[in-house]
Amino acid sequence: METLRCEYYLGVSHADDPRGLGIIIAEATCRYLAPVPYHAELLGEVAPARPLGRTSFSLLYRFTDVASGTVTARGRTVVVSFDYAAGGKAPIPTPVRSAFEPVAVDPSSEGW
Repeated sequence: METLRCEYYLGVSHADDPRGLGIIIAEATCRYLAPVPYHAELLGEVAPARPLGRTSFSLLYRFTDVASGTVTARGRTVVVSFDYAAGGKAPIPTPVRSAFEPVAVDPSSEGW
């Protein structure tokens, strides 16, 4: 989940270095649904969840065994935008919100 989140968020924020992202992970959960054999190839997917908050958002994760099509795990992180210089929460940056809103998924929908 960490790698997926970093790659996804770096892409939508157009940042080059994760140290400058201005986010804090407030919560992370992963639910394992099926065993994964050693050497299995997994497809990892990430999507923002609706609704987006003012200063926080959730990212949803899904891991699928490529050979069988079985969803093996689902996860979620709660991410808080943070202004490290001011030492407090910050609004979700406009470019990030603009990238998330059209692709955000309903967390109760099947598959997420």
